[in-house]
Amino acid sequence: MDEIKEIFKEEGYKLTTQRRAILDAIVENHEKHLSPEEIYDIVKKKYPEIGIATVYRTLQLLEKLNIIYRLNFDDGYNRYELNCNSENHHHHHLICLKCGKVIEVKLDLLENLENEIENENGFKIVDHNVKFFGYCNRCQE
Repeated sequence: MDEIKEIFKEEGYKLTTQRRAILDAIVENHEKHLSPEEIYDIVKKKYPEIGIATVYRTLQLLEKLNIIYRLNFDDGYNRYELNCNSENHHHHHLICLKCGKVIEVKLDLLENLENEIENENGFKIVDHNVKFFGYCNRCQE
């Protein structure tokens, strides 16, 4: 959190109570890949005066400051995740087509492929995003 406070300070923003509450909701539920509406539902329990527009504006700011990044799992919602990968490589996601569960895959097996693509095409890859769609253990039963 000290790093995040420093980012806010360096960029000329304040880490207000509402911004902190939104960030806390994302941190405390990092495995859930929350939508703005889900974040709003969590934050309004503690801060009932908060508006959905504040959540959207804060998410835009956090994304602009590279603290979080937006994900799209083709389910009609933007979802958010902490950007805590120092190499700026996102991990991959398994998405259940039945229940919508999202499972993170920590392995990055694409490094060799990226190197080949870069060498063959004279192209510098800075990131990639891979989504696998299928059925989780529970939905397979």
